[in-house]
Amino acid sequence: MAHDSHAEHYHPSWKEYKWVALILTIITIVEVWAYYIPSFVASAAFVPALLIMSAVKFAIVVMFYMHLKYDHKLFRALFTGPLIIAIATLMALLAVMSAL
Repeated sequence: MAHDSHAEHYHPSWKEYKWVALILTIITIVEVWAYYIPSFVASAAFVPALLIMSAVKFAIVVMFYMHLKYDHKLFRALFTGPLIIAIATLMALLAVMSAL
């Protein structure tokens, strides 16, 4: 019988998942609550605030639910490299389109 030489990977416990879910829920509640404040919706800070909260939620989901936090560094690089390129491309397109 062949012995698996790979060490067991760490996986978060249900307690950690509970806290992650609670944090994601709180961020979602803040996002929805912000939408119902007319003065905040009319301000210039509304869209950047929602984008930042969404980015934080995205990072949390990727790190914990996709186990990227506990994977090998190569997998993190293969995920974050193209993500950074995509974000830079979108930012450049937004800059070009806003200049028109």
